[in-house]
Amino acid sequence: MNTIPKNTICLWFDKDAESAANFYAATFPDSKVVNVFRAPSDYPSGKKGDVLTVEFTVCGIPCMGLNGGSYFKQSEAFSFQIATDNQEETDCYWNTIVGNGGQESECGWCKDKWGVSWQITPRTLTEALTNGGDEAKRAFDAMMTMKKIDVAAIDAARRG
Repeated sequence: MNTIPKNTICLWFDKDAESAANFYAATFPDSKVVNVFRAPSDYPSGKKGDVLTVEFTVCGIPCMGLNGGSYFKQSEAFSFQIATDNQEETDCYWNTIVGNGGQESECGWCKDKWGVSWQITPRTLTEALTNGGDEAKRAFDAMMTMKKIDVAAIDAARRG
């Protein structure tokens, strides 16, 4: 039986893939470090025995961290979107990411200390946008004024 997933998200790190994977595993449910692979010989950005790749999951999604050196950087073109059920869960993830060397951005986005972007998105916001019409416009307009999403403010905007 083949246990290698058909599709895996591969994230490029300078040299901290294992630290990032351990942080994600400790932060999000259904997340874990699966395997750590060491380089069998020297390579352009490392030496034999260095951590080369790390297999991990984030909320059940298979990922691989590649320690490829400083050639490529993370960008907002890729982000994890984490759906939250309430303000407590939103605060937990947001505060953990930002409080561990990350940085706030706009509209529910933040970056971890490795530069990976995260959208911490309460389900109430997604539901409002899915419903469309005036409800979506009010929720969207409220979201545009926020960094971390305020669930009560989104709920109030949904009601009008």
